[in-house]
Amino acid sequence: MRARSALYVPADKPRALEKARTLPADLIILDLEDAVAEDRKAEARMNAVDALRVGAWRAPVLLRVNGLTSRHFDADFETALKCAPAGIVLPKAEDAASVRSLHLGLPLWLMIETPRGVLNADALAGVPGVAGLLAGANDLARDLRTRPHPDRWPLLHALSQVVLAARANGVVALDAVFNDVRDAAGFARECVQGRDLGFDGKTVIHPEQVRAANAAFGVSAQEAEAARALLATWAEARAAGLGVTTHAGQLIEELHARTAEETLARWTEEQVL
Repeated sequence: MRARSALYVPADKPRALEKARTLPADLIILDLEDAVAEDRKAEARMNAVDALRVGAWRAPVLLRVNGLTSRHFDADFETALKCAPAGIVLPKAEDAASVRSLHLGLPLWLMIETPRGVLNADALAGVPGVAGLLAGANDLARDLRTRPHPDRWPLLHALSQVVLAARANGVVALDAVFNDVRDAAGFARECVQGRDLGFDGKTVIHPEQVRAANAAFGVSAQEAEAARALLATWAEARAAGLGVTTHAGQLIEELHARTAEETLARWTEEQVL
């Protein structure tokens, strides 16, 4: 599935919910957790049910519930059963056995945002029903006692661990949010870094970040054309009985051709949807 951008929308904000219906995000995450104050949790749950029952959405809608140890979890669980979102986002996932025991009957998207969650990421990603992992850099940085850095180097090991666990288990990996909604250049730079690390997309907190994330984690026209050119070279090599050849000065073989085919498949999907 496409997951270039996943927009968090506070479920206690009706206007934000309506605007989210029109945005080109690949995923929408209705938030019952951090973005909602304690005294507005019940209102947020009712809004989430109404939002999913009434009107169409351009993208799959996930529901971020409060954590397993929260006093709000049981009510959030009941809300999820009522409104049947496309999946549940579970914050601060740490223990595979606890996740396995949920039996929600809905795809699970696990937030890896604690040291123990990072260390257990592989086991968590391997739980049946888990569809994706979401890096949570803010809570993780706090727990690790790191200081802010524009290149996120204190968090690179943890971010790569999330990607490794997702790839090993065949689930989606989403990069963490970028907090400064005014810094478009910084957001773009972090998107490039996230894609270079191997993430499928990025979680975002403002509508203005959606298109930039889609562009950064999508396939550009130049990348699609480069993939076509490589495949043409590879077809000629195979017709000549060769198992390796060169293209644009680089040695290429079967794995490069498969990568090019995957790139073109993603390009085609992005043009159609």
